[in-house]
Amino acid sequence: MDFSKIRVRYAPSPTGEPHVGNIRTALFDWLIARNSSGQFIVRVEDTDQARKVEGAIELQKASLKWLGLDWDEGLGLDGKYGPYTQSERLTLYTDVVERLLQNGKAYKCFCNPERLSKLRKKQLESKATLIGYDGHCRSLKLDESDISGSFVVRFKMPDEGVSELDDLVRGHLEFDNSLSDDFVMLKSDGYPTYHLASVVDDHYMNISHVLRGEEWVSSVPRHVQLYLALEWEMPIFAHLPTILAPDKSKLSKRHGATSVLEYKKAGYLPEAMFNFLSLLGWSLDGDTEIISKEDLISKFDPSRISSASAIFDIEKLNWMNGHYIRSMSRLELSQILRSYWKEFPPETFDRNPSSDEVDKISKLVQERIKVLSEASDLVAFVFKDEITYDPSELIQKQMDAESTTRILDRVDELVSKIEIFSSSAIEVELRALADSMDVKVGTLLGTIRVATSGQKVSPPLFDSLEVLGRNRVLELLHVAKSKLP
Repeated sequence: MDFSKIRVRYAPSPTGEPHVGNIRTALFDWLIARNSSGQFIVRVEDTDQARKVEGAIELQKASLKWLGLDWDEGLGLDGKYGPYTQSERLTLYTDVVERLLQNGKAYKCFCNPERLSKLRKKQLESKATLIGYDGHCRSLKLDESDISGSFVVRFKMPDEGVSELDDLVRGHLEFDNSLSDDFVMLKSDGYPTYHLASVVDDHYMNISHVLRGEEWVSSVPRHVQLYLALEWEMPIFAHLPTILAPDKSKLSKRHGATSVLEYKKAGYLPEAMFNFLSLLGWSLDGDTEIISKEDLISKFDPSRISSASAIFDIEKLNWMNGHYIRSMSRLELSQILRSYWKEFPPETFDRNPSSDEVDKISKLVQERIKVLSEASDLVAFVFKDEITYDPSELIQKQMDAESTTRILDRVDELVSKIEIFSSSAIEVELRALADSMDVKVGTLLGTIRVATSGQKVSPPLFDSLEVLGRNRVLELLHVAKSKLP
């Protein structure tokens, strides 16, 4: 096998939405490929037909595209190592199985599910050292196994010795072969298991590095022995650390979304998500948190991948996303908000924002949000046909309905007369009005804030009034006056 050029693969199964662990693997693969001018391949591992979910591969594509993880082969891109979907490569697997059968490295197993279930139960009850297949059909000769009936094909694991692997992340690994059973390579439906298909595909696709989760460490002896039996050179393996919640438990919905696309919908930026995922099990120097994609490509060193579990801290992701929002230009944020609201129309909006309104809104929210969805909540009042609130909230401390009505009347009059309805002009006029009425500025503004937003806390009031516009502000002031006794 020619490993002069780095070729890595991301091999999703179409069994559901891509979660952060999957995409973290894809991201590390992509960084290795781009750092070395290598190739990033996407291969669909769909041998488990029973768990196949319609549309799952489209979700994988959408996740990769959102994060900017472009691929060189597979998922619609041709290459000389295709096809890139395992269900289209069945002949290749059966040819390899036949080779192993002829070489005495594999055998047909006719044990039915009932026998296997009883065997497992007996092993568990007796607390056997090896919980697995007992080799019942192992001694069948090829001609003896040429009988009718359903069967699987099992690989003959060695009874003694060790299986060894030098893992890029975990160092030297050794496994006692006597503790591994004869595993199924080919199922009764003619489809290969993961163990066979992944080894065969990695070989014939000339994959140089295999990155996968540490849950596959226990499968290492099976894969090592397959490579030895087939006399194939093994790629370099790297078993990535598990991603855990802050309390060290398994990551689940209660710790935040597990599907990458849910983070897109929640308003996280792809740049922030890319940065965050890159630090789940890898670091540049142990301290640097904010790293651009360009720097990650040039500085990503797989030898710095840690074997310790990575912690998925949603608060850190929120902080990081907020940093990226505050670091972009006002124009960039406006464009991003427009795209976000077009793809995910806020339920709290009664109408679509105009481009001019979004430009003004970006100024209101940029320093106040960590995710884009927070902007939707902050400025929902701008796009509501009707604002609801308790009329008593209009009345500030040491005020009554009569004095509050006077404030609203004077503000109504002032708003009608302001020549240029800008936030700066509005601020000057309202502060002067508070002085002339001998009312605290906070009292005056508190009443206006409730009347125009329905909230006691809102984005900067003067900017909000400018965004609402003179006519809408006057309309809301009239409604507020009608609510007071």
